[in-house]
Amino acid sequence: MTSRIDDLVARTRAFIDTHVIPVEDEFDGDVAAAGGDELRAGLQHEARAAGVFAPHAPREYGGLGLGMAERAPVFEAAGRSLFGPLALNINAPDEGNLHLLERVATGGQRERYLAPLARGEQRSAFAMTEPPPGAGSDPGALRTLARRDDDGWLITGRKKFITGADGAGFFIVMARTSGEPDSTGGATMFLVPADRTGIRVIRHVNTMDRSMLGGHCELDLTDVRVEQDDVLGALDQGFHHAQVRLGPARLTHVMRWLGAAQRAHETAVRYVSERSAFGRPLAEQGMIELMIADNEIDLAATRSLLLTACRVLDAGHAGREETSLAKVFGAEAAHRVADRAVQMCGGAGVSADLPTARIAREIRPFRIYDGPSEVHRMSLARRAVRRYGGPR
Repeated sequence: MTSRIDDLVARTRAFIDTHVIPVEDEFDGDVAAAGGDELRAGLQHEARAAGVFAPHAPREYGGLGLGMAERAPVFEAAGRSLFGPLALNINAPDEGNLHLLERVATGGQRERYLAPLARGEQRSAFAMTEPPPGAGSDPGALRTLARRDDDGWLITGRKKFITGADGAGFFIVMARTSGEPDSTGGATMFLVPADRTGIRVIRHVNTMDRSMLGGHCELDLTDVRVEQDDVLGALDQGFHHAQVRLGPARLTHVMRWLGAAQRAHETAVRYVSERSAFGRPLAEQGMIELMIADNEIDLAATRSLLLTACRVLDAGHAGREETSLAKVFGAEAAHRVADRAVQMCGGAGVSADLPTARIAREIRPFRIYDGPSEVHRMSLARRAVRRYGGPR
């Protein structure tokens, strides 16, 4: 990394430690209790003043224009707090949607949707997942329909687990424009302002994590009208365009949760260094040393896989295998690190006195979000069979 990135990392960490972590600690990582969108506006104002706002966004829209490898240590520094990504405008799903819009949107769409998203003036949501039997880990099961109507489209369907939906300014909606459910292809992405008639947030799905602004919501879409200019990318190419978003978004998730896991690890090591039992500090006892060492290994290995995948994307490649490797290992390693941190801290580890419990709570769903580990393993295995499993 260059001295410019090192400086940005240092300033980001200082900003997080000074302005963000105290708020997270006060509200135990519950973003709604901490103020929701009002909190977001205040923290983002402070991040702009500190010069650390929107490190991933294009410079033309006020961002710092960092590539994937450059982002990794900056996003990790922001991820030390559960509210850090929110403060820097690099939280999911906005960060992934910004990347998608930058790559796929037309000029008019960039000004209407990308610009306010990059500046933090709006939030967004990516509406693909559906209740059973609709799209989930298998996007081909998509059942939301878009049918032609005059010069536009009418979208009807049900969506579920849509992160950030409550309070979003617009949605990127995946709907079927051809083919049948369980068939490949036939999906199209639409840009839909949240105030369009026919969109209704039915409920917040109550999940174990509490740091995602706007919740994980269930939506009802009934004859939502969109115009031809609202089509994002090419017709029937929604699944293809989604890959532009999914690979980088998986890696930036790893970056953010790596920061949280690192903070949990540091907290635990500090705790066991100060706490004694059976006549000596916990940090000098063999079982604790083993957990500390395993955390160091998991954190270092995650960084290595992450940077390898980032460099592949920066080189212009799809990196599907590399991003799956980094996502699966990173999600599971971060979970192991946080879990060991809780264990090392004993009763304090499961309390709100330390950040370990809330970090473990928030990290656990990442083994499911952005593709369950099992689905990524299936893809990795099939690629290996194609590579090595030829005629015997």
